[in-house]
Amino acid sequence: MNDESIVYIGSKPPMTYVMAVLTAFNKMGADRVSLKARGQAISSAVDVAEICRNRFLSDLERPVIEISTEELESEQGGKRNVSTMTIVLSKAGKPAAAEAKPRAKKAKAEEKKEEA
Repeated sequence: MNDESIVYIGSKPPMTYVMAVLTAFNKMGADRVSLKARGQAISSAVDVAEICRNRFLSDLERPVIEISTEELESEQGGKRNVSTMTIVLSKAGKPAAAEAKPRAKKAKAEEKKEEA
């Protein structure tokens, strides 16, 4: 079985991404599916996670949510901050929550090294 699949959320209707999540869990055999979104697509990612949990996949664990900010260059040449969110959906009995916190701590440690 695959360990984890990633679904990038964009501007398509939420049911498009719900089908991608269902496909990852059922046909690809994923234990976890990460929904990744930036900016205005964050609300769609939340909608997709809730539709999956409440309508289609009742055996999911409580989602793990990671939020952060990315610095991007704007078209005018300046820098701007864009919010990002990752929602990790996992099947019951799979330890998604236990693995997300060390990942977040590792990312923070890497950011501190880059700043120094």
